[in-house]
Parts: sequence; structure tokens; C-alpha cells
Amino acid sequence: MVLLVCAVALVAAAEWPRLTARVGSDGRAARDRRRRKEQLRVVRTEEDDHDEFAASVERDLANLPVIEERDDRSRR
Repeated sequence: MVLLVCAVALVAAAEWPRLTARVGSDGRAARDRRRRKEQLRVVRTEEDDHDEFAASVERDLANLPVIEERDDRSRR
């Protein structure tokens, strides 16, 4: 009986890192991450949406204030 208990303790000690990875906080975090990733989905857009977005960005860039560079030679 003592040998059986020692064998079980030896196997448990040898498998401890794998057990903690599955049952411990690292395992829980991995399972939570896997569940979150399963809920993700790919959103496809039409070409018109891309064109509208590009036009919007161009309008925003055109409306940005511009600071003119100073010519250092004119100060001398």
C-alpha cells in the first residue's frame, strides 16, 4: 500500500507543471482567450465603403492647419 501511495505521489509530482497549466490561472486565462477568439468574426466591406473612407481621410487631411516652415537664413 505504501508503494502505491509513493507511486501516485511520484506521478503527481512529475505531472505537476502540466496539471497547473490546465487547472491553474494560466489555464483559465488560455480558456478565456480561446472563448473570446471564438466569438470574433471577420467583417467584410464593400468597395464603396473603402472609397468613402478614403475620401473622408483626404477631406480631413485637407482641412488640417498647416504651419509654414521658417527660413533660418533670413534671420542672419
